[in-house]
Amino acid sequence: MRSLPMPFTARSIWHFMLLLCLAVSLTGCGINNIPTLDEQVKSAWSQVENQYQRRADLVPNLVETVKGFADQEQETLTAVIEARSKATSINIDADSLDDPEKLKQFQQAQGQLTGALSRLMAVSERYPELKSNQNFLALQSQLEGTENRIAVARRDFIQAVEQYNTEIRTFPGRLWHGLLYSDMPIRENFEATAENADQAPEVEF
Repeated sequence: MRSLPMPFTARSIWHFMLLLCLAVSLTGCGINNIPTLDEQVKSAWSQVENQYQRRADLVPNLVETVKGFADQEQETLTAVIEARSKATSINIDADSLDDPEKLKQFQQAQGQLTGALSRLMAVSERYPELKSNQNFLALQSQLEGTENRIAVARRDFIQAVEQYNTEIRTFPGRLWHGLLYSDMPIRENFEATAENADQAPEVEF
C-alpha cells in the first residue's frame, strides 16, 4: 500500500526547513563575502574623499593668512591655489573605483597639492611674525591633523581593496565570483608614488 502524501502544510514546513538549512550552509561558505567586502571598500573610499576634502577646505584660509604676512610670495601662493583647484576638480565616486586612469589622476592631483602645501610651510619659516600668529598656528595644527587622517584613511582603503581582491581570486570566493558576482571587477588601489607614500608627510611647524 502506498503511503499517503504529507499534508500540504507539513510539506511546506519541510521545504522551508530545507531552504533554511541551505541558506545557513551557503552563508557559512562565504557566499556573501564578496558584496560585504565591496561595501567595505566603498566605505573606506568615502573616508579618503572626506579627509582630502577636509584638507582642501583649509587651504583658502591658510593662503589668506600667509598672504597677510608674506604677500610677496605670490609664486608659492598661486601654486597652492592652482593645486587645490585641480585636486578638487577630480572626483571619483564609489562606482568609478575600477577606473585605473582616473584613480591615477586623482592621486597625482592630491600629490601636487601635498607638495605645494609643504613648500608653503617652508616659506613660513622666513616670517617670524607669521609663525607666531595664532590663526596661522591653528591652521597649521589642523593641517597636520588632517594629513594624519588622510594617511589613516588611505591605509584603511588599501587594506579593504586588498581583502576584496584576495577574496575574488582565491577559493571559495573565486567560485562565488564566477557564479554570482562576475560583474564585480578587481578593484584598483593606491600606488605608492614615493617611499612611505602611505604615511603622513613630515612637515616642520
